[in-house]
Amino acid sequence: MVECIKEVNEVIKLPSTTVRLLLHHFRWDKEKLMERFYDPNHQDELFRQAHIVNPFKKSPHLQTQLSNSSHRTTRRQISTNSQSPSPSITITTNPLKPLTEQTCAICYTTKSLNDMAGLECGHIFCIQCWQCYLTTKIMHEGIGQTIPCPAKCDILVDDRTVLRLIENPDVRRKYQHLITNSFVECNRNMRWCPGTNCTNAIKATYCDVAMVTCTSCKTSFCFQCGQSWHEPIKCKWLKKWQKKCHDDSETSHWIAANTKECPKCHATIEKNGGCNHLICKNQSCKYEFCWVCLGAWEPHGSSWYNCNRFNEDDAKKARDEQERSRAALQRYLHYYKRYHNHHESLRLENKLLDQVQKHMESMQQQMSWIEVQFLQIACDVLRQCRQTLMYTYPFAFYLKRNNHSIIFEQNQADLEHATEELSGYLERDFSQTNASLTELKQKVQDKYRYCSTRRKVLLDHVAEGYECDYWEYNENV
Repeated sequence: MVECIKEVNEVIKLPSTTVRLLLHHFRWDKEKLMERFYDPNHQDELFRQAHIVNPFKKSPHLQTQLSNSSHRTTRRQISTNSQSPSPSITITTNPLKPLTEQTCAICYTTKSLNDMAGLECGHIFCIQCWQCYLTTKIMHEGIGQTIPCPAKCDILVDDRTVLRLIENPDVRRKYQHLITNSFVECNRNMRWCPGTNCTNAIKATYCDVAMVTCTSCKTSFCFQCGQSWHEPIKCKWLKKWQKKCHDDSETSHWIAANTKECPKCHATIEKNGGCNHLICKNQSCKYEFCWVCLGAWEPHGSSWYNCNRFNEDDAKKARDEQERSRAALQRYLHYYKRYHNHHESLRLENKLLDQVQKHMESMQQQMSWIEVQFLQIACDVLRQCRQTLMYTYPFAFYLKRNNHSIIFEQNQADLEHATEELSGYLERDFSQTNASLTELKQKVQDKYRYCSTRRKVLLDHVAEGYECDYWEYNENV
């Protein structure tokens, strides 16, 4: 970010704080900024849209007044409970009379100019009110890049002013984080690392990069969407799957599969007995109908347990709709349970490393440090396979059935079986096994190599399908 500001600053020769606000306005696209900046017909419009005072049209008197107010001798810490200023504030000054005092338009206290500060828009307030206002915006509203002037004049507060006025280190730290976060989010070549407690941002050399790995915490993630690496499913379908898992759509599926609406008042009814004669419990309805065909019960006569209208078109349509809802629910649950199971297994197996580390320490009594590293490699392979398997289920959920999807399911089953066997090996108490450490090492190595091979086969087949358009999707499931 600093390099980008410096590069632009060397060309347009404006203060770095002004350059940063301009770059933010153009989402850190310096080429676009340069193009607009050197267009003489739109320069005023450029600064107006960026909410910056045109630096080429500043009032000399205003510059002197702001300079006097900025050279203060005292700085104070105060509470952050002050209220924000009113929407309309007007400040008038006499340009012919030098000022030594000024009345703050927020607290209406007359103070020395050394205790006042202002922006290039001409609005000046006392230091205490400034600190309360800025602290509220930063800490409570989470605004850093676009803090407006307290006088509501649309001019933005530059970072030099903020850092000059704010002394609280927590507020300063939060402000700088907000500024940096805005830069990363606007930059197409940068992403925050999603690793636990990791504060690094990753810069890619080009926009279309897929997987990146943080050099600090070693977390691998998708550069396109910022989530954990989710091969083989693409970002679009993963987002769709996650929305499906988090919203109430599957509750609606359950209601559709296990309940029906009263044909008269449309109240939702769950059948809790074997009799097909239903009476709506809505006190204002009390409609009697047949659960099977949803028709009025009266034409059914004495057929209390068997619907003699079972084969009619309306009854068939009602049954078919419910069967489709039930089938859709069962299909979703099939994939969700397996996806969730691998997610939980992955979470638990991340803790397995501590147990394996203890095994490695005890095994070093008979082996060298390098010889016991096969357990660390096995843990890494297990996590990779588990994560891949987790994302194969939402991928398969959206696939249409064809020959390639059948091959995919076979590869998935092979990898799943091998992964469970590897997990079983690593969860054993090695001190209780009768096999020698050499034999155990060979078995674990054979298994994790086989897992790696099966994972590669599965991912290569999926990649081939993407390249050759093998995959067809169910858009509306």
